[in-house]
Amino acid sequence: MALILLEALGALLVLVLIVWWTMFSGRKGGELDSHVQEKSDSPPDETKRNT
Repeated sequence: MALILLEALGALLVLVLIVWWTMFSGRKGGELDSHVQEKSDSPPDETKRNT
């Protein structure tokens, strides 16, 4: 019984480590601000193009 509990705790620890790793392995500066994301998602303005 103790071995099953130890194995379950080990699996939980591995799961927590995987989640921790994926949460904090992104951009070095963290997530972008929402107004910066909106600007990057919008198509370029046609009136500002240099032709």
